[in-house]
Amino acid sequence: SWTIPEPDGRGRCGEQRRVSRALWHILSPPPGLPAPLVGASMDRNPSPPPPSCNQEDGEDLAGGDCIGSTVYSKHWLFGVLSGLIQIVTPESAKSGSDDDEQQMELAEETENEICRVWDMSMDEDVALFLQEFKAPDIFMGVLAKSRCPRLREICVGILGNMACFREICVSISSCEDHGQVLLQCLCDSDPPTLLETSRLLLTCLSQAEVASVWVERIREHPSIYASVCFIMSSSTNVDLLVKVGEVVDKLFDLDEKLMLEWIRNGTARLPDQPQEDSEEQPVFSIVPSILEAARQIRSENLEGLDVYMHILQLLTTADDGIQAIVQCPDTGKDTWNLLFDLVCHEFCQVGDPPIILQEQKTVLASVFSVMSAIMNLPLIDSLIRVLQNMEHCQKKPENSTESDPEEPTNCGSTQDEFHMKILKDISCEFLSNIFQELTKETVAQGLKEGQLSKEKCSCAFQSLLPLYSPVVEDFIKVLREVDKALAEDLEESFPSVKAQT
Repeated sequence: SWTIPEPDGRGRCGEQRRVSRALWHILSPPPGLPAPLVGASMDRNPSPPPPSCNQEDGEDLAGGDCIGSTVYSKHWLFGVLSGLIQIVTPESAKSGSDDDEQQMELAEETENEICRVWDMSMDEDVALFLQEFKAPDIFMGVLAKSRCPRLREICVGILGNMACFREICVSISSCEDHGQVLLQCLCDSDPPTLLETSRLLLTCLSQAEVASVWVERIREHPSIYASVCFIMSSSTNVDLLVKVGEVVDKLFDLDEKLMLEWIRNGTARLPDQPQEDSEEQPVFSIVPSILEAARQIRSENLEGLDVYMHILQLLTTADDGIQAIVQCPDTGKDTWNLLFDLVCHEFCQVGDPPIILQEQKTVLASVFSVMSAIMNLPLIDSLIRVLQNMEHCQKKPENSTESDPEEPTNCGSTQDEFHMKILKDISCEFLSNIFQELTKETVAQGLKEGQLSKEKCSCAFQSLLPLYSPVVEDFIKVLREVDKALAEDLEESFPSVKAQT
């Protein structure tokens, strides 16, 4: 029996409707598609068609009206799709102008029926049946002709669910006309439609068989760059910003050439803009757009912030990317200020339990990597705190058969251990770079302000030795000129350093 409430639509106004739908979230990724495509857990299961369609005519269902192994009615679905075709036929649109259609709202009954199809399309049998019935062509026709935002959102959402299955994803991606229509949706002005379009693109980019097709299409459409930058620069919709960030992250990870093109493209304007108005339109650069999106989501979505920090890290893998960050004084300062604020005032703070590092490990690794690439300033205190907490997380209980369930003592999964190793490697490299830049004056200031102490230096040495022995030895020489007693204490604790000085 079905106890889940009927679809309630996407809301009646503004920001509410942007987050009111969870219909497209799926419980698990289909074979061949990676976990990042999976959204948050669904609030409810798919809603079935009305009882009149699948319960009153039991004989029809038994006679073959069911779709695959589901209880969904083929006859009912045909009716909904036929009604959808009628919505965008010339006969139905001739009574009103394009402007009237743009303001059109779906009738409540029609919207509920199409939303049920959206729910149903998460089922593989239903998705394959829709594919067999050429439903993607119907949805593409709606996207090409309709200006009703709600209808467009639902159609892209259904296609996004269908594309989670490999066979359908390949079919949709192989059609050039379908590709053009879907990319045009990324220039839409409706946030929910943009969200569903981004989800669909991410699904296709995550399918190895067709990823290169979509990368090439996006490269051939400069308007996509301007639209993506505009979304990152101006949207306040956290869900949309996170999903667009995931698309950009995937694109840059798949194709360095495209990343370099977007780095160098600092003069893109919004598409379809009249020439006379071009001077008043914003000019988009990739780094400021990324920074603005990161600021918008930093306090609301750690996973989303992780995505944008990884995008910055990917930029620093190319000289052009580093230059894009630092060549403009304002951009370089904004980047550094944001990263500095995250490290020193938000992540891994004094009083935070060490295990919280488990949640922050990947974003911290990206942040440290970017900071290390663009400049080196005394962030010793924050780096050492990260290393101390990392050491605590990785300790295994010794001489004890019991452990505090509130205080995990090891990293757990192999993936966690891998991420922690990456964070440690990046932190140590960054710390060694800072140590090399320390002068007699900065060491004296660090001791005075508490950034340097015997405990902190010992922790740093434990992490840096033996790989960075020359760096430690040079630091001891500088420290000896400022605080000879502290230098000798450290030499006693680390004989290998003393032997070389």
